[in-house]
Amino acid sequence: MAAPATEHVRNIVLVGQDGAGKTSLAEAMLHVSGKTPRMGTTHDGKSYLDYDDEEIKRKFTIGTSIAPIPYKDFKINVLDTSGHPDFVGDTLATMQAAEMALFVVDAVAGPQVMTTKLWYEAEDMRLSRAVFINHIDREHANFDSAMATLHARFGSRLGAVTIPMGVDADFKGVIDVIRMKARYFEGESEHVVDIPDEYADAAIVARDKLCDLVAEADDELMMKYLDGEEQLTQGELEDLLDKAIAQELFIPVFVGSTIIKQGIQGLMEDIATYFPSPRAHGRFRLANGEETFIDEAGEPACFVFKTLSDPYVGRMSFVKVISGVLEPGMELINSRTGKKDRLGHLYVMMGKESNDVKSAKAGDIIVVPKLTDAKTGDTLSKSGDLAIDPLPMPTPQYPVAIEAANKKDEDKLGTALARVAENDPTVRISRSEETHQTVLTAMGDTQVDTIIARMKEQNGVEAVLVPVRVPYRETIRKVAEAQGRHKKQTGGAGQFGDCWLRLEPNPGGGYEFLDEIVGGKIPRSYIPAVDKGVQDAMAEGFLAGYPMVDIKCAVFDGSYHAVDSNEMAFKTAARIGFRAACEKADPVILEPMANMDIVVGEEYAGAVMGDISTRRGRIVGTDSNDAGETVIMVRVPYAEVVTYTKDLRSISRGSGSYYIEIEGYEEAPHDVQKKLAEEYQAARAAGNN
Repeated sequence: MAAPATEHVRNIVLVGQDGAGKTSLAEAMLHVSGKTPRMGTTHDGKSYLDYDDEEIKRKFTIGTSIAPIPYKDFKINVLDTSGHPDFVGDTLATMQAAEMALFVVDAVAGPQVMTTKLWYEAEDMRLSRAVFINHIDREHANFDSAMATLHARFGSRLGAVTIPMGVDADFKGVIDVIRMKARYFEGESEHVVDIPDEYADAAIVARDKLCDLVAEADDELMMKYLDGEEQLTQGELEDLLDKAIAQELFIPVFVGSTIIKQGIQGLMEDIATYFPSPRAHGRFRLANGEETFIDEAGEPACFVFKTLSDPYVGRMSFVKVISGVLEPGMELINSRTGKKDRLGHLYVMMGKESNDVKSAKAGDIIVVPKLTDAKTGDTLSKSGDLAIDPLPMPTPQYPVAIEAANKKDEDKLGTALARVAENDPTVRISRSEETHQTVLTAMGDTQVDTIIARMKEQNGVEAVLVPVRVPYRETIRKVAEAQGRHKKQTGGAGQFGDCWLRLEPNPGGGYEFLDEIVGGKIPRSYIPAVDKGVQDAMAEGFLAGYPMVDIKCAVFDGSYHAVDSNEMAFKTAARIGFRAACEKADPVILEPMANMDIVVGEEYAGAVMGDISTRRGRIVGTDSNDAGETVIMVRVPYAEVVTYTKDLRSISRGSGSYYIEIEGYEEAPHDVQKKLAEEYQAARAAGNN
């Protein structure tokens, strides 16, 4: 298949809430265009696009799939994305590769939380937007109500380009307001007829509203139109539509039903006719602050917006061609690494099916397999000088500790996790030397479950989750002295070490060791062993096995034996003396504290503040952001908010977000200290420590 010219490419990203019908819209477009022999469906696992085992199991989209749809002389790249908050990073990265974001909204539920979030993201990206109101044939569907909600939430620039003929069970097709025709799908084709009399008035009202909005794209016509000198002619309306959409002056709203394929043919026709081409709306911000545009005549260059690992093909990079023409065998330089990568094959993907192509021109979207070092967000070009500034990804805030289910998988687990983090910028893998745990930080529990399932399926690695260990600390509150004496006599040389230690609280000063020995009561050569013994004892903890901090320790007296004393004996004596002094120094457990900025709608602020209070948190202050949301600043014990992602979603119905940072330690309440100490003693008794 010949590579389509830039002006004949349309890149449309489908976004919105899970369940609104994004995948079914893409499947309907594929089928109506003749690309697929049947209508793919998600609910029975027979979707062309939701082909992954986890997607089939969960019945919703997890990762972006591409549906390349031929329509007349055009290639419409439909990018089907997830509407689940755990996979929003993949959705945002995909949005950067499109010129148009088509929001799919349920006719009954209206625009929901993810729709609203992604709408403002699209606005920040300066993406053109459109809306498809789906499921208009469902019980309780209400087109007027859905439009009113859209206007209330997203402003007055939205206007209907199709309106329904009937709703609920009476829905039978749509009115094409642009062409003033009625369209309905029957059998395997769409019929275009004159508007029935009962819908004529509604069509005229919708047409007038459409002309009002579109006229703003031309100052001269707008003045004439506002002065009532003339109405927009059919030609003027059609000439202005693409300009108004590209300039974001007008946001078209379509209506239909994907399951019965009503409103699909007209949507594809309008995408090809009026939606912006890559060149019309293809600006990219560069890392140096400048901008670049889609340019078919420029040097070969592309931007990686998604990577995944296929168990059979290996790494696959989803790329948007920025300039020039890409061909197999071409060598491009990665601006991040400075290394060359060879394009072995170029694929056009439809779900999991791939077809080789001989070239791809600027503006098109293709898949390149087996790029050596390319990651999501990388730019590859002939010169290596072009570097597109990738969209900042959301910060994952949901940590879980992960372990191999059996010893034979321990080494493979690390490799598999590294590959996961390499492919997904919203996943972080870290190793805590303090808690001796591997921590996977993700966007939420669904993403974690998916990662574990895929590692088992694709890599044969079985992993289990264990509770994240909170990094508590221990310290002392009083000055205390104690003797540490170690004497052991065996058949040969014995061991003897004797030291007196004084412990003092050292708030914020860390650990300090003082040598106050005079008169050679302990030889200088053994003093470092005393220091080391104290540090070892501090690392072990006293009350609950947590490291001890902020202690000043002085060795001020002691004795030695000319034959039996050695470094090991004094190290052991120091450990004994330290623990003896701790008993009298009022030891306590410190808990890590978190500073959080929680962002929610005003209607949820009270519930969030009440919830934080139940977690022993303190409200530091409140503010509001540019979007009118409430920002609640809190300080709370970290142990109480380790898994706060799930709780905040529940409280705010998925609309809240937060930033968290561990900063400082405070003394834990008595009941918390008692519980931690009891758990530690029980573990020691069971031989686990």
